[in-house]
Amino acid sequence: MSYFAQFESRQLIPDIISGKLHPADDPLWHMSGAADQNEYGRWSSHICGMACLKMLLAQWKKQIIPTFELMRQCREYGGYVVNEDGSIKGLIYRPFVAYIEAAFGLEAEVKEQTPIEDIYELLDRGYVYIASVHPSIRTPEATPPKQGGHLVYVFARNDQRQEIVFHNPSGHTVTTQENVHLSCDVFSRFYAKRGILIRVPRECGEDAYDKASS
Repeated sequence: MSYFAQFESRQLIPDIISGKLHPADDPLWHMSGAADQNEYGRWSSHICGMACLKMLLAQWKKQIIPTFELMRQCREYGGYVVNEDGSIKGLIYRPFVAYIEAAFGLEAEVKEQTPIEDIYELLDRGYVYIASVHPSIRTPEATPPKQGGHLVYVFARNDQRQEIVFHNPSGHTVTTQENVHLSCDVFSRFYAKRGILIRVPRECGEDAYDKASS
């Protein structure tokens, strides 16, 4: 399963999230599809959902679409809104669902008040899940101040250890970025019980399922 971060230089994420490095100074910004460094610096902290979609499409369509191209398409459906004060609102779930259904033929639905255990049961039946979690999930031993605020791509489960498997677009190490394994109990401490459930053809996920259960 391909991994993509929401920042192009995944090894620089620790410096970006700590404030040591401004996102606009990411040396690989141009690979994002952003028009310039200013656009990249403004938007890259808001496109975790687009990174999740990019990972899904890379597996499903075998096509890698730049995150900023996805963001612009999503904005046309209302998935992101720029407020009068310049602040960015999004990802907005229902317009996003309309976007991926129209653009990519994906069956999707918004889930609310949904325990992660319910999602776990669907992960070997052709579903993936973009889940709302607190960004501190990158340090699962921590106690988050709240739940939600960030999106991760949940794509498999490990029945041997009763864990879900996900990619985190803003993980700060390789092990917290890709193929992260957490029990439902630990995941739930960060999880806001909402997200986007997406059905994809079974053949798209077989490699991921096999890898997760090994």
